[in-house]
This record gives sequence, structure tokens and C-alpha cells, in this order.
Amino acid sequence: MADQGKAESSIEHGGADNQNIQELVNQLYHFRDHYFENHGVEDAWRKQQDVAQEMEKVIQQLVKHEGCSKNKAQYLLLKGKALNVTVDYSPKAEEALAKAVKLDPTLVEAWNQLGEVYWKKGQVVDAKTCFSGALKHCKNKVSLRNLSMVLRQLRDQGEDYSKNVFESVNQAKQAVQMDIKDGTSWYILGNAYLSLFFVTKQNPKMSQQALNAYGQAEKVDKTASSNPDLHLNRATLLKYEEDFQGALEGFSHAAALDPAWEEPPLRERQLLDFLDRLTALVTSKGKVKAKKLQHLQSSLRPADLGPCGDGRYQTPKGEKIPLELQPLSALKPGMNAAVVVLGKVVFSLTTEERVPFTFGLLDSEGSCYAVMVYNMAESWGVLIGDSVAIPEPNMKQHHIQHKGKSFSFSSIRVETPLSLVVNKKVPGPNSQAVAVVAYKPQSE
Repeated sequence: MADQGKAESSIEHGGADNQNIQELVNQLYHFRDHYFENHGVEDAWRKQQDVAQEMEKVIQQLVKHEGCSKNKAQYLLLKGKALNVTVDYSPKAEEALAKAVKLDPTLVEAWNQLGEVYWKKGQVVDAKTCFSGALKHCKNKVSLRNLSMVLRQLRDQGEDYSKNVFESVNQAKQAVQMDIKDGTSWYILGNAYLSLFFVTKQNPKMSQQALNAYGQAEKVDKTASSNPDLHLNRATLLKYEEDFQGALEGFSHAAALDPAWEEPPLRERQLLDFLDRLTALVTSKGKVKAKKLQHLQSSLRPADLGPCGDGRYQTPKGEKIPLELQPLSALKPGMNAAVVVLGKVVFSLTTEERVPFTFGLLDSEGSCYAVMVYNMAESWGVLIGDSVAIPEPNMKQHHIQHKGKSFSFSSIRVETPLSLVVNKKVPGPNSQAVAVVAYKPQSE
């Protein structure tokens, strides 16, 4: 509790001027942001309570000197900032900060703090007005990164959401450029790229940019590793990347850092349940009876390859190449160029999030792999018994261990239904989803 002792000492000896009050408020935020440098993760459940107690001590000291301050606007800013240190909306913070900007409209930090208050209150448009107004007075990293967050929340306000997401990335980049050692700016840039990942139909380049930004946040700021939001957002991205081990560890760590937050353990349980059901279905080959399995295997024909079997297949670069039919067991991890696999659907598995659409593919040798399809329309799917050909399959072998549970299976990732051949035909354009954001970064 080193920070707490330091704060109490300063409170006892602090003078009436705003400089000493500023020091008190700075120490209050340092206590909050560096909490886990002096506490173990097992104390996470106490953090919000401890921060609230420290805030009350600072406010008591501020109230004593309310009439002594020569700069009323600056005093109100510091009071509002202290009241705004907790995660919850504070009407008193809003009142103090609104008075501060009214007395001195050039107080950029007051505008930023007031914007954060509106943010917590759910008044996103008002928050945007505050951050934009602050930038008119002075370009600063806090307004830029907060504006980045706000832009991604305006989809319910009739805004062009895709345009807002691209602009939010731009604002976050500017914030990072102003201070490349600020972990919060890097974290918010990661969130902006996370939203862009979904807008751009899960573009892998965007996911890598997001992961790089999160990694940079932890590299330049040791407190970033104690941010449960960062761990949950990154885990969500890792799940879409099919790094299930990393996703489970991220959800678990986020839950440990904020035990009162229900979302991380819920996501962890949902993923564990998905993996449990999936491995059971892959192992049992969809629980299909032996006689039917034999029939499905023997019914596969070269004609089921459709355009993948007659030399008409075009690579993403537009090149026409012949594909070699291989069994699932011959696939190597990663992209298998100039190869096609063919099988019958033996099960399908959906989740609450609906993405990806997962089904089991049984080939002529009797091997069964999971196939995970992304960017599909909500109405799209395959039925048990359908024949499916997958050109140049991207295969991954999974070996996951988490909290006493183990999962092992092989899967094929398909970025769009348009890459498949189902019952000898390529699915129509309406099988692919329109680009939408299915996920909102947490803490925003």
C-alpha cells in the first residue's frame, strides 16, 4: 500500500494552492493506474472500493480549501477530475467540470474530463462535442484517442459507421504519434483496428495491426498488463484468429483482474462449451451411425468437385490452375496450394455469436475435420449429407489445455462461403454477409 501512504502524507501536509491540490489528484490517479504494482491479482475485487476510498480522502481535503483557491476554474477542474476517477458516472463530477469550462473555456483538460463524464453517462454525442472542442483549443493525445472511441459508438446516431471506424483509426494514430510511449493511446489504437477488422470482413492484416498495438501498449506501459479490457478485447480477436488457447487465457486473465465483471468468465465458458461440443462431434463423426457413414463415404464422386475438378478453378489472383484431390490426412498446417479436399457434411454447430458457421467434413478415407466458415450471410448454411469441396484449404491442428480440460482436433478455415463448392456449385453472392461490425471493444 505504498501509494496509499504517500497520498495520505501529502493530504496531511498539502497547502491550499492548486499546485498541491494537483499533486493530490495526480497521486490519486497513480494509485488507481498502478494498483497492481502494490497489490496481487487476488486483491482485484477490492480495487474499485480502495480507489473510491482514496477519492473520498482527496475530496475531503479539496473541500477544506474550496474558498481559498485563487483560480476557481482550475480548482473545479481538479475537483471534477478527482470525482471522475472511478468507473461509474458521477453527477458531482459533471457539475464541477461544467462550471469549470464555463468559467474558462480554454481549459482543455476540463473539456476532456467532461467528455469522459458524458461518455460514462451514455451521452456519446455530447462527449464527441467536448473532445472536438478541446482539439480546437489545442491538439492533444487525450482528446484524439477519446474522439477515436466516440466515433466508433455513433452507429446508432445515423452516422456512416464504416467511415467513422476508418476515421477513428486515424485519430488514434495521431494520438500515438504525439507520444509513442503512451500505453493508453496504443491500447485505443488496438481497439480501433479491432473494429476495422470486422468492418473489413475479418481482414487478417487488420487483426495483426490490432495485436501489434496491444503488444506495444504492454511494452511501453507496464500498467497496460493490468487492464482487463485489453485482455478481453485481445482474447476476442484471438478467438476469431482461431488461437483458442490464447483466447481462453486472455478471458481468464481479464476475469482475474476484474472479478466483478461478468463478461470475461461468460466468454470463457462459452468458448469452452464450444470446444467441448466440437471435439465430441469431430471424434464421433457427428454421432452418425456406421452404416450411414459408410454410405456417405462411398457416395463421393469426382463430379462433386464441380469447378474445382475441371481446371476452371481461379486463385485469388485470378490464375486458373488445376487442383489435386487429396485426403484430409494429407493436408499440412497452413495453406495447401493447388490442392482440393472433398467430403460430406456430418454435423453443423452454431454458437450464440453465429460466427463462424462450423461443420464437420468426412472424406472418403473416413477422416473428419472441422470446417469454420466466416463472412457468411445469416441465412447461409450446409446440411448433413451435402457434398463440399474446399480449394487450397487452410488447415490448422489444435492442441488446447485449459483448467484441466484438453481439446485436440484439426480444422479448415474458410474466409467466405464463395470459396466453397457445395453440391457441385459455388454458393451465390447472397451467401456472403454484408460487412458489418459484430463486436464492440469493451470499455468503450
